[in-house]
Amino acid sequence: MSESNEEMKGNETKQDEPKREKVRVVDISLIKDFPGHPFLVKDDESMAQLVKSIEMNGVLNPVIARKIGEDQYELISGHRRKHACILLGIKKIPLIGREMSKEEAVIEMVDSNLQREHILPSEKARAYKMKMDAMKKQGERTDLTCPPLVEKLKGKEALTASRIGADAGDSHEQVRRYIRLNELTPELLEFVDEGKIGMRPAVELSYLQEDEMRDLVDFIDDEEVFPSHAQTIRMRSLSKDGKLDREAIETIMNEEKPNQKARIKIPMEKIEKYFPVGTSEQKIEETIIKALAMYRQRQKENRDAR
Repeated sequence: MSESNEEMKGNETKQDEPKREKVRVVDISLIKDFPGHPFLVKDDESMAQLVKSIEMNGVLNPVIARKIGEDQYELISGHRRKHACILLGIKKIPLIGREMSKEEAVIEMVDSNLQREHILPSEKARAYKMKMDAMKKQGERTDLTCPPLVEKLKGKEALTASRIGADAGDSHEQVRRYIRLNELTPELLEFVDEGKIGMRPAVELSYLQEDEMRDLVDFIDDEEVFPSHAQTIRMRSLSKDGKLDREAIETIMNEEKPNQKARIKIPMEKIEKYFPVGTSEQKIEETIIKALAMYRQRQKENRDAR
């Protein structure tokens, strides 16, 4: 092979190589948190582990930030690393600065942070909403909140819309549900984060008026019970007709739900001596019910004999 061919091949190889981004070590004071950052930075056990790791090994992965001025940055990815460094008194941190629009920064911030292991529903709700708004400004299709979605989207539009949930493994419909959570009052959203109200009931509640939500929160605080999916569907229906007042909420919430029916549990060690080894739970239950029926009948006969 001639030298010219070798040189051409070498140039092609260099062009094919991905461009490496420059890593700078900058003062943490020059890095601003992302405005409206939807992901919480908590001083929890996970943060303690990160602090310990950085104390021992330093910051192994540079934070990613958007350049917003001369030596000024807006953090995209690395809020937890930055916070850990502040706790340790570390003044400087490795950083990759990128030139990008505000909308591009929002999308990258959401996508990079959705890779976290533990994400609250409220965090995902705010993140999806921010990404939705950014895509809207970029001219992307954003009618995810208007079902039926699949019928409205064709070809490339469907691929564009699915980008919001694709990286996190969520469907179009699940993205729509998360975005609806932003309509909840802070108290109801906290119940969702705590797992006390499920996703589907929460979506139904998101259609209530704010004063109706407050009335429901008052009832929950007083009675310490939470609505089922069926109950929230009824509330939404009454709200739509303008008939959901405090009395209606109390009536619906005081209905007995299947999961609220009293259940009696008997430790197996207290009754196992009455049954052969290997007796199924169903057989044990049937036998106990028959025994109770016979006991009740005998009590009745004894009373009648007096």
